[in-house]
Amino acid sequence: MKTVLVTGAAGFIGRNLVTALRRRGDVTVQEFDLPDPVERMEALASGADVVVHLAGVNRPKDEREFITGNVELTRRLCEALRRAGRRAVLILSSSIQAALDNPYGRSKRAAEDVVTEYQRATRAAVYIYRLPNVFGKWSRPHYNTVVATFCHQISRGLPVEISDRSRLLRLVYVDDVVRSFEGVVVRPDHPPGCYRPEVLPEFSVTLGELHDRLVGFRQMAEQGRVPDLSDPFNRALYATYQSFCDPAALARPVVMKRDARGWLFELIKSPQAGQIFVSLTKPGVTRGNHYHDTKVEKFCVIRGRGRIRLRPVHGSEILEYEVDDETIRVVDIPPGYTHSIENTGTVDMITLFWASEIFDPARSDTHPAPVMETPSAVRTDDRS
Repeated sequence: MKTVLVTGAAGFIGRNLVTALRRRGDVTVQEFDLPDPVERMEALASGADVVVHLAGVNRPKDEREFITGNVELTRRLCEALRRAGRRAVLILSSSIQAALDNPYGRSKRAAEDVVTEYQRATRAAVYIYRLPNVFGKWSRPHYNTVVATFCHQISRGLPVEISDRSRLLRLVYVDDVVRSFEGVVVRPDHPPGCYRPEVLPEFSVTLGELHDRLVGFRQMAEQGRVPDLSDPFNRALYATYQSFCDPAALARPVVMKRDARGWLFELIKSPQAGQIFVSLTKPGVTRGNHYHDTKVEKFCVIRGRGRIRLRPVHGSEILEYEVDDETIRVVDIPPGYTHSIENTGTVDMITLFWASEIFDPARSDTHPAPVMETPSAVRTDDRS
C-alpha cells in the first residue's frame, strides 16, 4: 500500500484531495499543514512513496514570505526526500503565474526549479502542474478565488464589487484537479522524468459573465428552477454556488395548489429539461382528462394505487395501466393521447409527474378531452 504525504492538507485543494484519497483502500494518507513545524513535514517525507506538495503562500503580509513559504519550504521537502533515498514521486502544485514577472510568480517558478533539480539528482518522477484559478467546494471567500467570493456574497444577497467586467478568468474545477492528482498517485509505475500535465477541461469566463451567471442561479432558486446542467461549466459552477448557500436558507416552502381532489406542487423546473411536479389525489378522484399537442409526460405512482387511462384523440381504443407503490413503474404519456389517472385505492395516492415543458399559463398546451368520451373497447396493459 502506498504512503502519500499531502502538504497543505488543510487548504482548499488539500481538503478535497485528502477526502478523495481517504475514500480509497489502496493508499495511506499522511497530512502536513502550516503552521505545523517543518521538521514534521521532513519526518513524514522520509517514509512517503508519493508527495503532493500543495503547501505555500499566496497572500502574505510581507513579500519576503513568498520565498520562505514557496521556495525554502519546497527546498527542505526535496532535501528530506533525497536524504531518505526513496525516489519518491513528487507532485507540485504551481501556478500559471509562474510565467509572470511578479513576486508570487517568481517564487512559484523558483519552486519549480527546486523540484526539477530534485528530479535530476534522484531520477525520480516529478509532476509540475501550473494551475489556473481553481474553484469548488470548501474554498474560502475573499481568499482563494473570486469565484468563492462571488458565490458567498451573491448566495446571501450581499453586494459584490467588480473591478473590470471584461477581465478574463481561466478556471479549473477542483474535482478535475483532484481527479488528475489522484490518477498520478495511484499509477502503478512512474518512469523517471519531469512531467507537466494539464488539468482539463479549462474554462474561460469574464468577471461580468461569472457575476451574471451566479445572479441567475439565485433568481432561479427563487423561482424553483435549475440551470442548464448539460453545460460542464454550469454544472461545476452551480455545485460550487450551492456549497456556499446559507444553511438556514436551504429549505424553501413550495406553493401548494389545493382543491377537493387533493393538492399539487411544482418541485423542479428547467428550461432545458422541463419540470417535475407532485400531486396527492384522494380515493375515488380522477385527474387529467386532457391531451397535449407537443408536451410529453411521465407518471409514476409512489404511494397508493391507481389506474392510468390513455386514448388517442382520434381513436376509440382505451389503454389502461394499473399502478401501485409495490411494483413502481413509469408510464409515458405521448402527445395526442388524452389521459387520466384515477385513485382506485383506499388511501391518498401520491404521484410524481415529469413534463417536457415548464407549464406556461399563456400557452399551456393542455386541451380538455374525456378519456371515456364514448363506449369503446378497453385494452388492459398485459403487464398489470
